[in-house]
This record gives sequence, structure tokens and C-alpha cells, in this order.
Amino acid sequence: MEAGFSVLIGIFFAASIYLMLSRQLIRILIGVALLGNAVNLLIFTAGRLTREVPPVIPEGAMVPVEVTANPLPQALILTAIVISFSFFAFLLVLAFRAYQELGTDDANDMRVAEPAGDVKPPMGY
Repeated sequence: MEAGFSVLIGIFFAASIYLMLSRQLIRILIGVALLGNAVNLLIFTAGRLTREVPPVIPEGAMVPVEVTANPLPQALILTAIVISFSFFAFLLVLAFRAYQELGTDDANDMRVAEPAGDVKPPMGY
């Protein structure tokens, strides 16, 4: 099961990096969202969360009676979900506002701070 998740995490990371290297803002946003999901799945897989062993101590017991899962990955995943959603919402609003001001979603066309007649900086390597 972990091998399948590992392959899926690798595909998510590769696709998110590919999308974030794009010039279109919408692709960059989708890449950020995909990266957040890849990180959540990575924490889920590394934490060995399973349905059969919940991280709950029975009522009245001070220590776990049997083997329990570690609740730390669940807390990390919940935190990562909140952070990735807030980051995505911020980037979405920022991209929408940039589109309203400049009329384009191409990152190269958004270079309004550079003078029009001067030599452009290197665009690639």
C-alpha cells in the first residue's frame, strides 16, 4: 500500500513542479494546490495512519490498552490542510487582482516595472 502511495506522491510532486514552472497563473495555482495535496499524502503515508488502529485511548484508561496509532500525523495533516488552503486562497485573490490590473495571466507579460525600451533581462538559461 505504501509503495502505491509513494508512486502517487512522486507523480503529484512532479506534476505540481511542472505546473508551477509554467508562465500561466492558473497553472501555477493548480500546481500549488496539487503540491499541498502531495504534502498531505506524504505525511499520511509517513505517519502510517490506518483505519484499523485509531489513535484513541479508551475512556477511563490513562495509557493505551493496546497498540494505537500516533495522533501527530493527523494533527500535522490538519495543519497542512489549513495552511495550504489559506495559501491557495491568497494566491487566487492575488492572481485575480493582477489579471484585473494587467489584463493578462502570462507571467512574462506582467513585467510592467521594467522600462519598455531597455534591454530585457535574460529569459532563460
